[in-house]
Amino acid sequence: MAKMNYTRKGCKDVFNAFMVSDAEYAGKYEFPVLFPTNKIPNKLIAFTDALKAKDYNQWVHFYIDDAGFERIWRQPRKYLPILKRFNGVILPDFSLYRDMPLAMQIWNIYRSRAIGYWLQKEGIEIIINIRYGDERTYRICCDGVPENCVIAIGTHGTLKGTTDRHYLLEGLAKVVEILRPIAIVIYGAAPDKYFKKYIEMGIAIHQFDSDFARSRKKEVD
Repeated sequence: MAKMNYTRKGCKDVFNAFMVSDAEYAGKYEFPVLFPTNKIPNKLIAFTDALKAKDYNQWVHFYIDDAGFERIWRQPRKYLPILKRFNGVILPDFSLYRDMPLAMQIWNIYRSRAIGYWLQKEGIEIIINIRYGDERTYRICCDGVPENCVIAIGTHGTLKGTTDRHYLLEGLAKVVEILRPIAIVIYGAAPDKYFKKYIEMGIAIHQFDSDFARSRKKEVD
């Protein structure tokens, strides 16, 4: 990928090229290659809640509506000092709806990885979020991701519907085959009938309830 010419008069970095200015790239669509991690979160907090949090002994996640974190792409430097306060960051979960044009899906994978590469350069621990739509993105979403490391996925809202569940589980099987992760951090439910086989393969499963599930538990208590 060519570097942006910052010296050209009037040239503004509207694509956040500074994030990947010295990156190596992988795959047909040239996603930046990220460094592996073996860290596991102790606790998770949503990005929108992290903006006003006082407890920094946790990891920031982006398993929320895109509108709640699109700002980190538009003004990344503004939020860097906030993210640096926490233990680490699970990379942004930009949406990959199956009815989105493939170009938009690829762009959203790229944006998450570009942010991840930049955060790593800034000394922040990250876990790569793996997000895919349908079979067209199963292979693509693995590009630039190291093998044998910790990855994260979100299952909230994807296990109840037959079609959504099919793509979630089919895609995950392909991702595991390609990346052979040592652990998977799961935001949302992780029923044994779907995930026990990965434990039997030697992959550690670290499940965290969604914010919605935790709020429901508080109502019952």
